[in-house]
Amino acid sequence: MEVLSVDKTIENVQCPIAILLYEDDQSNLNFLKDLVQDVKLLMSAENFKGKEGSTAKLNLLKDGKVITLYLGSLGPKEKVHIDSFRRATALIVKRAKKDKVQSLFVYAGENLDEKTTQAITEGAILGDYRFDKYKTQKEEEETKLSTVEIYKGDERGIRIGQILANAQRFVRDLVNEPGNVINPITLAEIAQKLAQEHGLECKVYDEKQIQEMGMLALWSVGKGSATPPRFIHLTYKPEGEPKDRVVFVGKGLTFDSGGLNIKTGDYMRTMKMDKAGACTVLGIMKAVAQLKLPVEVHGIIGAAENMPSGTAYRPDDIIRAMNGKTIEIDNTDAEGRVTLADALSYASNLEPSWIIDLATLTGACMVALGEYTAGLFTNDPEFGEELIKVSKRTGERLWMLPMDDKKLREKIKKGDGDVLNSGGRYGGAITAAMFLEEFVKEGIKWVHLDIAGPAYFKEEFDYYSKGATGFGLRTCVEYLMEKYQ
Repeated sequence: MEVLSVDKTIENVQCPIAILLYEDDQSNLNFLKDLVQDVKLLMSAENFKGKEGSTAKLNLLKDGKVITLYLGSLGPKEKVHIDSFRRATALIVKRAKKDKVQSLFVYAGENLDEKTTQAITEGAILGDYRFDKYKTQKEEEETKLSTVEIYKGDERGIRIGQILANAQRFVRDLVNEPGNVINPITLAEIAQKLAQEHGLECKVYDEKQIQEMGMLALWSVGKGSATPPRFIHLTYKPEGEPKDRVVFVGKGLTFDSGGLNIKTGDYMRTMKMDKAGACTVLGIMKAVAQLKLPVEVHGIIGAAENMPSGTAYRPDDIIRAMNGKTIEIDNTDAEGRVTLADALSYASNLEPSWIIDLATLTGACMVALGEYTAGLFTNDPEFGEELIKVSKRTGERLWMLPMDDKKLREKIKKGDGDVLNSGGRYGGAITAAMFLEEFVKEGIKWVHLDIAGPAYFKEEFDYYSKGATGFGLRTCVEYLMEKYQ
């Protein structure tokens, strides 16, 4: 999709028009000039009240020409925020696509600023997404929405919005791919290709090198599969002296059967999405390279399949991680944190200022917060609050959970090793985060984002499609831009 900034009057617009309206302020309709009263009459006839999240399609006749108009409500003016523009645009785009619209003109007021333009751009591109790669019958190419024109849109806002939204679509595509297409080896190949395309450094370590480096936690999880694990390290270095060094770590379980503690059928379904954290890290690296940010950024992924077999790791196994700590296995289905133990140990050795890891880690986080909010855990509450502040603009809901419960921490310390990989059912998202903290060096600020809920939706809404979401990418990249640009 091409997104353009244009300065046109109603007489010069040749494609269907989208107007973003406040629920209690219809002044944006003035762009339509002498059509305003006709539009208001049609709105009344269609019973369009302008409630937040609602859309309407109206057809008008002017000088023998049919004008198609889409209305999208932003909600009450005093409650509107940046994400309102993103959501309203996406809903209109979804509706226009069903009508096989090829080009769309968006009016959201005079002199749009950078962030509002960026949100409209992201809404258009994200709302246009669907994963239909394996459908044998698709819409013809000429019926696809190819151009969105934004009235007096900010050029920089369009550019950034395109980079972030297209990176998020890239993540969605990867996460939606099934396990017979993306496994640890093919995920590493995708990382190498991404590096070649965007000037990144990329190192991939095979199963022998993983063991030689002492990453026996990652190796243990992956050794039950016929496809061996891979460890991926991507690096972006800016021109000139970098302002900082930071690391993103992603959980890369390309498929999770639960291992010997095997999942039931209903819970195994959709486990292709257990690589969402890793794919988001790849998307972050793609966006960072395109934005040319002045900071050194590393992307770390431990990729594995968790499968049951004669070589699979077992409950009661005691494994030594890269940083020397021993892990007793309570449950083989708590495998993501085991792979992340080595990834976080490796990331800590890079001596960054901070680390953010993203992982579809626990069902317990979904029980606590629901499907639409990610849990945030941190050893530095100020760092966590900074991310939460950014997330309010991106619309990616984060909620900080406590890490100071000593009794909960004791639950992962009761085994025969240094740490147990499961603290039991209650407080499971917190004990999982406490486990991860054991593998972050002291003095390094760290945030863990448990994205188990919002990484994958079974139904579409707003700018989310059914399936993978790419959740977390825009918040992480926006945080980098805000902090270092």
